[in-house]
Amino acid sequence: MTMKPLRPLLPLLLCALLAGCGNRANLQVGLNDADANEIVTLLNRYGIEAEKVTTKEGVTLTLDADDIARATTAMQAAGLPRRALSDLGKIFKKDSMISTPLEERARYIHGLSAELESTLQQFDNVISARVHVVLPERIAPGEPIQPSSAAVFVKYHGTVDEDLLLPRIRQLVASSIPGLSGEGGRAKVSVVMAPTTAYTAPDIEWTDVGPFRVQPGSARALGMTLLGLALAVALTLAGLLFALGRYHPATAAWFRSHFGKPPPFSADTAVRD
Repeated sequence: MTMKPLRPLLPLLLCALLAGCGNRANLQVGLNDADANEIVTLLNRYGIEAEKVTTKEGVTLTLDADDIARATTAMQAAGLPRRALSDLGKIFKKDSMISTPLEERARYIHGLSAELESTLQQFDNVISARVHVVLPERIAPGEPIQPSSAAVFVKYHGTVDEDLLLPRIRQLVASSIPGLSGEGGRAKVSVVMAPTTAYTAPDIEWTDVGPFRVQPGSARALGMTLLGLALAVALTLAGLLFALGRYHPATAAWFRSHFGKPPPFSADTAVRD
């Protein structure tokens, strides 16, 4: 049996199948499961399909390269992925036998700030929060002690009652930092609230490719994939019919009665082909 009549179609079939493969790109790498799920849920709201791939470094999110810009804009508006925060247990994990007082103080301030940031992000509509803590410190011998203070930055989306939220933030931060208790301590907590503009997904245009409705950017890939599948099915059917008509006695008789006698087949012919 010869395949020479089908060989010119094989490169076309291969090109069609390769063209059907989408151009995927990495959106985020090294995520944990919680952050990855939050991003996938967000992108699904805007009609962007993201796929999770688990690696040794964490979770990698991949999606169509044409959706990178829209996905990045949506994530920035939502404050995703969230900044990794360290708790006090991790901050004070001993990496060396001896820690200097300066190292201990820096770790404590960093851990305290991270704990407060994590708590502030639990408020409704708060996307991200940053807290900068100043603890009592004597700048130089004989100088007065620098009092405690804190600066808080809160980024939020949607509608927030700042008159109600600001006193709660000041009370929370002042109660967590040594030296800021009482009304005078709350006055030393500076809070800045910054609204963010919600991402509005653009109107998505759709085009029909056979029985499927897809975005214009995916129409060519889908069309080539369908063409490749159609060619594969056609070649398979043609090969089956050829084999049945030539080698199956009943089918061969039916073909002879309708289309005439097929060409003779011999081992010498197969070897030459």
